[in-house]
Amino acid sequence: MKKEMARTIAGVLLLGIITAIGLSKPMKEYGQIPKQLVLFEGDAVKWNTASLPAQAAVNVQNAPETLEVEQKNGSLAVKAKRRGQGTMVLEVAGMPIKQVDVKVLPTLKVIPGGQSIGVKLNTVGVLVVGYHLVETDHGKQSPGEAAGIQVGDIITGINGQKIENMSDLSPFIEEAGKTGKPLHLQILRDQHAMTAKLVPLKDKHDGVYRIGLYIRDSAAGIGTMTFYDPKSKTYGALGHVISDMDTKKPIVVQNGQIMRSTVTSIEKGTSGNPGEKLARFADGEKVIGTITVNSPFGIFGKLTKPLPDGPITKPIPVALASQVKEGPAKMLTVVENDKVEQFDVEIVSTIPQKFPATKGLVIRVTDPRLLKKTGGIVQGMSGSPIIQDGKLVGAVTHVFVNDPTSGYGVHIEWMLQQAGIDLYGNQKKAS
Repeated sequence: MKKEMARTIAGVLLLGIITAIGLSKPMKEYGQIPKQLVLFEGDAVKWNTASLPAQAAVNVQNAPETLEVEQKNGSLAVKAKRRGQGTMVLEVAGMPIKQVDVKVLPTLKVIPGGQSIGVKLNTVGVLVVGYHLVETDHGKQSPGEAAGIQVGDIITGINGQKIENMSDLSPFIEEAGKTGKPLHLQILRDQHAMTAKLVPLKDKHDGVYRIGLYIRDSAAGIGTMTFYDPKSKTYGALGHVISDMDTKKPIVVQNGQIMRSTVTSIEKGTSGNPGEKLARFADGEKVIGTITVNSPFGIFGKLTKPLPDGPITKPIPVALASQVKEGPAKMLTVVENDKVEQFDVEIVSTIPQKFPATKGLVIRVTDPRLLKKTGGIVQGMSGSPIIQDGKLVGAVTHVFVNDPTSGYGVHIEWMLQQAGIDLYGNQKKAS
């Protein structure tokens, strides 16, 4: 009994010692130094190491020319000198206590946007957005629903022939109605190919054969340009996927265009009622770029014509997700006509994501003029670039419905990857 009690007391004491060590200032400073570090050329980071033992030393192994390390006044500063990989080892009394794997990437620069853009998407095939009943002499029925076709399905072919837009369906429907032969539909449902048979019915009022489906082959809206690369003409915008307004499913893009857009007025956001930019496509619907990708991180493609200048006209560095910090920042967006302006915001929180994910930032608008004009973040601001310490760090994506002063953002790192701009500086096709 006494031995068990002694073991229990010893265990509690040991746990207390371990906890105390873990909460000690030296261990906290030790813990703030990561095991892996990714920097761009010229970047520098600093950690407070005043509480670590005085004999602590740092050695750079494998590629000493990659990093410049300085220990001074109770701090450890690391500067990325040139592209490469190396290992940084923290030693105490000649004994290694922590190893940090360091990767230095070549500096990547793009031009931040902020311009209001019009968006036109053409779907792959035609999208089913609802049912309607065909009234015949035998009652009302939706042939499409009876055939098992679901809202959100994409009709990509009929009888082995490719379907690209709504007008392609009419000849097949009319022919099937006259002959009584069913239509053999090729369908895409949640990225899975399927087939269905559908027999059109004749509407008794106008004598036209119908399939009982509401369909759509395009979508349009407005958003904000996030960035573009002046060399490759690659751009990224919106920061989130475009979904169909009825099905709420992402639109599978065949092709699309972006064009210049002018903001005509603002519906101010209030709690429970998100505001909105009201805009029109520029006169003549001047196409300025293509759309090849519609992804969770935005739309991407190539510019075919120059954008109107914003406050920042030259390329600036980008920041990795791990480099973004809480604190003041700037947002570029348009609230009147086509003028891009800078507004004060605060990055309330940032998640240093290691893998692509949306909603990595929480942003709050602090600019008095913008709050007065819009109430904060409104629909149409999606894609507005966020600048911190002279670097492009992300883009606004969503507003908080109950607090229009705040919203989510996405790290620019993931938009760049989706655009096909490799962080090692190589260009590749967006996918």
